[in-house]
Amino acid sequence: MLDPIVAFFQRIFAAIGRGIGLVIAWILWPFITAANWYKARSWIIKGPIGIGLVLLFAFYAYFIWQTQVWSGFNPDYINSYNLAQRKQDAGIATSGGAATATTPAAGEVVEPEPKTCVRSAIVDVTADLIDFNVNQNAWISSMLLYKLGFFGMDWQDTPWMDNKAAFQRGVNQTIRRTAVELVDALGRVRGTSGINSDLQRARGNMQFDEETWYFGSDSLLPKTPTPNYYRTAMADLRKFNTALESCEAIFDGRSDNLIEFLDRISNDIGSTSAIIRERSEFHNGGWFDTRADDRFWFAYGQLYGYYGILSAAGADFDAVIKARGIEPLWTESIKQLRSALKIQPAIISNGREDGWIMPTHLATMGFYILRVRSNLVEMRDVLAR
Repeated sequence: MLDPIVAFFQRIFAAIGRGIGLVIAWILWPFITAANWYKARSWIIKGPIGIGLVLLFAFYAYFIWQTQVWSGFNPDYINSYNLAQRKQDAGIATSGGAATATTPAAGEVVEPEPKTCVRSAIVDVTADLIDFNVNQNAWISSMLLYKLGFFGMDWQDTPWMDNKAAFQRGVNQTIRRTAVELVDALGRVRGTSGINSDLQRARGNMQFDEETWYFGSDSLLPKTPTPNYYRTAMADLRKFNTALESCEAIFDGRSDNLIEFLDRISNDIGSTSAIIRERSEFHNGGWFDTRADDRFWFAYGQLYGYYGILSAAGADFDAVIKARGIEPLWTESIKQLRSALKIQPAIISNGREDGWIMPTHLATMGFYILRVRSNLVEMRDVLAR
């Protein structure tokens, strides 16, 4: 009596096997055809083609390596700055500037000691984030193979090779935002001093397009690739901090500048929160949502960058923070930023918020972003009173 049932399932599995075989054959057919054609050619043709294939394989191996290995990635990177050991705010003079007499009989006068001021931790962290993005790692967004995509398909529409690029762009967003604020407010006394030329150049270079390679479809002439512009911005930021340390530049650590800085950052991560909410609410593809990882890692990169920059701001504006009584709130905000960096899933899932099979990593990241933004808004309101 069971024979017809067994035979039915045998036919079902046989049909599935034939279907899988046909799919595999269809996928392999172009490669088998090309291999047979290659075998039938002479060495005059085989040689150049073989060399080209080896170079192409090496090119892809390098690309895969760069997209999968995140050199220098460390969620606790801010600990290396020892910000808790700093005793004064950025731009404050620490020593020098006075001349002392030695032996009056000899009539010799000692030259004044060089005047020194406190470097800006914000500028140091911003420059180091650029170094992390384009020196310690290859800048993925402007790599040729990333621009070519997967058989013409944008890597962002696939589950592979795009996570690091999205993370780097998230970090870069924090750098751009900070560079703008350094020029407009932090690096000058508004209304009484001019714009610092080093910071202005850094801001301009950081606004450069993120995806430029040596050549492009819009021009036959060679171009300067994106990472070179960012490296120039990094050098200008370090130049500014060197001048600040020599008391030849200005860091204006007033409370209204900190208010504006927090306001800009909260608006920035608020925009990211809206993007995550839209993706989480209207595209519940679970593990099969190929764009969820882009949104997640961009937001992660943004929080990674702001974790360092806001920690540095706590050192640069330490006197203001303590005077206005927001030190506990500031410390809690930094802790929440660090907590968000603990979320590092191997595969990003955009499941339904009320689902029970597939997790919802986007909603979790959105929750952390809103917590951080809420604290920033609260601190801004306290400072503005």
